[in-house]
Amino acid sequence: MARTSSAESWGRLPRCRQSELDLHWRGDPLPDAGGTGPLLPYGLGRSYGDSCLVDGGTLLRTRGLDRFVSFDDRTGLLRCEAGVTLDEVNRFSLPRGWFLPVVPGTRFVTVGGAIANDVHGKNHHRAGTFGCHVESFELVRSDGSRRRCSSSENADWFGATVGGLGLTGLVTEATVRLRRVAGPFIAQEVVRFGSLSEFFELNCPSERDFEYTVAWIDCLARGRSLGRGLYIRGNHAPEPGEAKPATGRLAVPFDAPSFALNPLTVGLFNAVWYRRQLRRTARGLVRFEPFFWPLDGVRGWNRVYGKRGFFQYQSVVPMTGCEAVVRDMLEAIARSRQASFLSVLKTFGAKASPGWLSFPRPGATLALDFANCGESTLALMRTLDGIVSAAGGALYPAKDARTTPEMFRLSFPGWERIVPYVDPRFSSGFWRRVAGDARAESRP
Repeated sequence: MARTSSAESWGRLPRCRQSELDLHWRGDPLPDAGGTGPLLPYGLGRSYGDSCLVDGGTLLRTRGLDRFVSFDDRTGLLRCEAGVTLDEVNRFSLPRGWFLPVVPGTRFVTVGGAIANDVHGKNHHRAGTFGCHVESFELVRSDGSRRRCSSSENADWFGATVGGLGLTGLVTEATVRLRRVAGPFIAQEVVRFGSLSEFFELNCPSERDFEYTVAWIDCLARGRSLGRGLYIRGNHAPEPGEAKPATGRLAVPFDAPSFALNPLTVGLFNAVWYRRQLRRTARGLVRFEPFFWPLDGVRGWNRVYGKRGFFQYQSVVPMTGCEAVVRDMLEAIARSRQASFLSVLKTFGAKASPGWLSFPRPGATLALDFANCGESTLALMRTLDGIVSAAGGALYPAKDARTTPEMFRLSFPGWERIVPYVDPRFSSGFWRRVAGDARAESRP
């Protein structure tokens, strides 16, 4: 039975009123929403903006679709329902010597959500996106039709659905190819660098020698220190070990006051974090959980930004000239004095995704969190939009809560290709905002 709720995304904005229906069996037809509005699949709601919300509509909650269907220990092919989380996959597969080939910045994502957003990770320069490792999935449409989709069967539906933001229908189960690993440890190196130029000097040899690379950036540093940060790189270690779930998570017990994140406090945090190791390079073995998902160790960390929420702004700009473009962005942020301490810089590789609306493409990607301070924050992001668009770059829909239709269409010039595949009963806040009433006759 549907229930009405007030929901928000992980960024805590916007807030919507919508109905929710729990799904439990992948063989069931899509429930009748009573004609009260559009439908939208919903996993764990870790999208930052409104791509996981549908004001006035009905969320199809998929966490009840949480069964493992089959696993081939020789090939690493795992078939599971769409509500299984990435955390559950790794807890099942790692003791058997297998690991997900691509993981995003949180393990609290469902397999269906990973497909819908075509998530990427620290190893994009080698492995590409999550969708590159999806062998097939079942897609259920609101008209009751079901189709098996893969690169060779219903390939157009496959391309429209990978990265398609849940708009083409409901993914009920999927087959994903895992990768072999020896154990739960990562051989990690953390290198302190003093400027943006030093980041790019480090990046090429690091991507050659390490599977996983990413950098934390001090966005408030200026002058010769602009773009300074910590470069984190690692490989799966050959040492085997017993893979136990991480324990002892901290929690943010209340919403932080609006003044808690300001240039002074964030500047102090950034300075301490930048100097947290005495040597320029620190090496060691770490478990995979803190390496891939440091923020997952703090339950409810989004409350740090207070009740007004926060925006995440993630862009990618082409590799040619990307250092100058990223420099312009960092200079604009430093001038604005907007407080962003979760600032991540990485480069994407050339491996193409099968998804038509997939975000990663060759270039440099900068992900930033900005506390919602109203117009001043929106003005900063408009400034960043101008820099990104002038460079021929793009924004990530899964992390967006405010981009314009124009910016979306510049980011995805072939966006209309997906329109004929959008289920006529499916929509989202993001899709309404960027595509308006774009409609086309659905494909059979």
